[in-house]
Amino acid sequence: MGFLDFMLWFLWVWFAIVCIWAYIWIVIDVFRDHTLNGWAKAGWLILLVLLPFLGALIYLIARGGSIASRQARDVSEAQQAHAEYIRSVVGTASPGTEIERAQSLLTSGAITQAEFDSLKARALA
Repeated sequence: MGFLDFMLWFLWVWFAIVCIWAYIWIVIDVFRDHTLNGWAKAGWLILLVLLPFLGALIYLIARGGSIASRQARDVSEAQQAHAEYIRSVVGTASPGTEIERAQSLLTSGAITQAEFDSLKARALA
């Protein structure tokens, strides 16, 4: 096996990996697209199974422009959900809210006056 045979073999393996990756990406995109109904999704999958290379090319030509917009929308929604989760975990309570919470703990007897004073100082700091 010479160098050119190895390079040709390497090229075919690379082409096969790229094709498999493209098919997987297209199948994922078909199932993520909420504008397609079940019949359209089934049709695209049947086309990809029966005529894989041609089906992938047709899909990329017909729906390729909206792939990036759907992915950008999904990423934006994920970032917003992540930011909302962080806000809910961290809590953006104002110093007044923290002092009110400490005051209610003091009046219920859960904390002492010294603990209340330290919580108040920490909230105001």
